[in-house]
Amino acid sequence: METTRLSSKGQVIIPKAFRSTHHWEPGLELMVIDTGDGLLLKPKAPFAPSDLATVQGMFKGKVAARTDDEIKAALAKDLRRKWRDRG
Repeated sequence: METTRLSSKGQVIIPKAFRSTHHWEPGLELMVIDTGDGLLLKPKAPFAPSDLATVQGMFKGKVAARTDDEIKAALAKDLRRKWRDRG
């Protein structure tokens, strides 16, 4: 078990072994969570989580719908190309 010390400014140094294990680099934002028994440090997500209802429709109109026959033809063409180029 490693120990660290709280500075007069409220700063704590996380031992290098832990930083390396978790790939924590300088500038990483950490969330501080009070567990009741102590504090938990977790990396802050790079962006807020979202759900499907929030993002539905964001790609609307970007890709034209294909028919089953068009999809089958494209798959067959790709399969022939891969078969020919297999080496």
